[in-house]
Amino acid sequence: MKMADLVRRTLEREGYSVDTAGDGVDGLWMATENDYDAIVLDVMMPEPDGFEVCRTLRDRERWAPVLLLTARDSVDDRVAGLDAGADDYLPKPFSVAELAARLRALVRRGARERPAVATVDDLSLDPATRRVERAGTVIELSPKEFSLLELFMRHPNEVLTRSMLLEHAWDFAFDGTSNVVDVYIRYLREKIDRPFGRDSLQTVRGVGYRLRSEG
Repeated sequence: MKMADLVRRTLEREGYSVDTAGDGVDGLWMATENDYDAIVLDVMMPEPDGFEVCRTLRDRERWAPVLLLTARDSVDDRVAGLDAGADDYLPKPFSVAELAARLRALVRRGARERPAVATVDDLSLDPATRRVERAGTVIELSPKEFSLLELFMRHPNEVLTRSMLLEHAWDFAFDGTSNVVDVYIRYLREKIDRPFGRDSLQTVRGVGYRLRSEG
């Protein structure tokens, strides 16, 4: 509870009224039962961890801004936090001044609205519940597959370059040699196209990929 006590004391000095929870179970219950202006989650809290608590809150349509605290500062962890529905991400060690500033910004922003469901022909993607369906059939996707598909579905019929896809899902610049995008495009085709006899995720040679809409 040392981290929770530090955060509580810092925020109380800023004039906030603060509740604390010792583990993910209590934190999830409190955040579900109360309408908080903002929620600070330690990713490394006793199970369920901060990622899972955040994801569950969004599944339950609780939209208070979430700030994740974690000692892990890798690209994958940042992506995982945002995929879980977090609004901001602060790696440890952090200054209490930065914590307070980040939280002030989130409180000013207020609770976001439920994100709109994306639909392209008979393919639908719900960012709130992270549910993907094609022709009424549920499709299970990994976080990165979901992130890529959401980008395609927000830009139907537009050609998206490998660089754009890399920066969206992996948060690093395209170096001209990585084939990770091509690998994940193949994964997506195996899930959203081939089982349904479709060819909607298309290669545009020398440029990138696009999600074709027939509508």
